[in-house]
Amino acid sequence: MTKAPTPCPACGSHHLTQIYRLDAIPVQSCILLDTPAEARDFPRRPLVLMFCDDCGFVFNSAFDLAQVDYASTTEESQHFSGTFNRFARDLVAEIASFYDLRGLNTLEIGCGKGDFLQELVAQTGTRALGVDPGFIPERLPGADGQDIAFQREYFDPATIATPPDFIVCRHTLEHIPAVGQFLADIATVIGARKDVGVFFETPDVRRVLAEGAFWDIYYEHCSYFSLGSHARLFRRAGLDVTRLYAAYDDQYIIQYAEPAAGRPVLAAEDDLAAMRALAVAFPAKVAQIRAFWTDYVRARHADGKRVAIWGGGSKGVSFLTTNGLGPEVAQVIDINPFKQGKYLPGTGHLVSAPESLKEARPDTVIVMNPVYLSEIGAQLALMGLHPELVAV
Repeated sequence: MTKAPTPCPACGSHHLTQIYRLDAIPVQSCILLDTPAEARDFPRRPLVLMFCDDCGFVFNSAFDLAQVDYASTTEESQHFSGTFNRFARDLVAEIASFYDLRGLNTLEIGCGKGDFLQELVAQTGTRALGVDPGFIPERLPGADGQDIAFQREYFDPATIATPPDFIVCRHTLEHIPAVGQFLADIATVIGARKDVGVFFETPDVRRVLAEGAFWDIYYEHCSYFSLGSHARLFRRAGLDVTRLYAAYDDQYIIQYAEPAAGRPVLAAEDDLAAMRALAVAFPAKVAQIRAFWTDYVRARHADGKRVAIWGGGSKGVSFLTTNGLGPEVAQVIDINPFKQGKYLPGTGHLVSAPESLKEARPDTVIVMNPVYLSEIGAQLALMGLHPELVAV
């Protein structure tokens, strides 16, 4: 462990250790690009992951927010998957079981294309405001009305005119470099009130470290949390953690919080010793996993096999660019129609619809998220395709 010049953005500690480095990766992975040349020439920057020994937070110390433009043509929505939609609906039902939001004001920070917020309004009767620079009004026609409105901008407490009774933030905290300031801004919106509920959903880095899951490490994700480091950040900001667990095949942290009232620390928060051990083991683990998948793809390509990856989002971009894979992967498939016909940053791979596999039949399909393995297997079978099907 060395004393780092840049303190931990979560707790201010200088007890930091470098656990991973990539010299150059695309600065955005969900961006839609129109030509192969534009995609191949897309800007790259280094990534340096640091582990905080005092709070368990992991962050990219080389991250430069000026390199990322979330107001550009990005496509992060997972709501074209039935599996993901069921998960989101179940989360809304869970929220509704804990909070009576009818007639109250809900704020979603980083609402994306608005799908989750629309479901929350439908199930609970809440009045909602979504804030996101990448929101596209045409994607939710008629939603921007009496019960739901959107501000196409970055979250700023000064622009939130109506104090929220409930705050939602899903898959946004990992994109925030100054996480301590972000929580301070949320505290500003809450003010002195004690009856405000908070719901966060964030990727869980513990699984990434344990599995050596390099495909889950990319430039936009500058901040990485475990259950414990997530909760510790909130407690430092004056919020009690009221419910905390891992969901979606242990990929996501689900956390509820409320203004501090002396509630006890939850058992799930006690993970610092385990995280320290995982951080120590990660450099060797991720090197092993990267080598395995590089050899796996190249060996099949050398044998004349046609390899496709299913998932044209961040995981797919990271899987390809981290290991310098190009022509070894013949096809990139995604069910999101807004990705189809566009090109992946870094490699220039064309993203195609699943139906394209009927004409160019793959021998191997690598699924970028194992939670979708059954869904994808069923879709392939309906097309009469039975390739080797594996998940990272």
